[in-house]
Amino acid sequence: MDPGVGRCGARRLAPVPRARAGTVRVSGWAVEHHRGSAAELHALEVPADATPSVWVLEATGPAVVLGSTQRDDVVDADAARAAGVEVARRRSGGGAVWVGPGDPHWVDVIVPRGHELWTDDVGRAFLPVGRAWQDALASLGIEGTHLHEDRLACGPLGGTVCFAGRGPGEVLLGEAKVVGISQRRTRAGARFQCAVPVRWDPAPLAALLRDRPDPEALAGVGAGIGESISVDQLVDALVTALG
Repeated sequence: MDPGVGRCGARRLAPVPRARAGTVRVSGWAVEHHRGSAAELHALEVPADATPSVWVLEATGPAVVLGSTQRDDVVDADAARAAGVEVARRRSGGGAVWVGPGDPHWVDVIVPRGHELWTDDVGRAFLPVGRAWQDALASLGIEGTHLHEDRLACGPLGGTVCFAGRGPGEVLLGEAKVVGISQRRTRAGARFQCAVPVRWDPAPLAALLRDRPDPEALAGVGAGIGESISVDQLVDALVTALG
């Protein structure tokens, strides 16, 4: 079983040496750092002997990441090539996501089968992860968020741009998404792929989509958490919230 779950033969990369090098275990959760191209990071496999983990992923360059069911021609390949932007594909569903070095913060949650957060209900599986994100953000001063607990709502642009849709477990501040989540399941467990914008700017993504959506129409669908919160602070808060 290897479905891509979420919205409208890979090699495993070694953890990246940095200030918090290797694998650090905090409160039962292992924290791993990985660095590579967007395609390499999306190709990371949940190991067969998976343990509860938080993966901190750093893309080495800008990329447009398509959902598993999107057509290749959603992106203007010539424009992307000219701009030096990678076009990659993830194995979970949903619309296109812009990924760049340091923005959004890309933090994945690995839940093995049998863990207390595991559920066979694919839709409800998002909810405890989303609640942990809510608690993490609140502890960092971002309060008043709410969780989308209903089924997928794509809206007019959600099938093209991930942040324009609303999926279960995603975290919103008003009408703006601050945490986007997709899910990929394997025999080993679930990988919740989470994007937290630092600064929400839809223009770079919109410029490379073939149908050229109006950036102003996308301006209010997402919000950034700001540069004052580092990725390490965000991860520490998330691990604490996960318990």
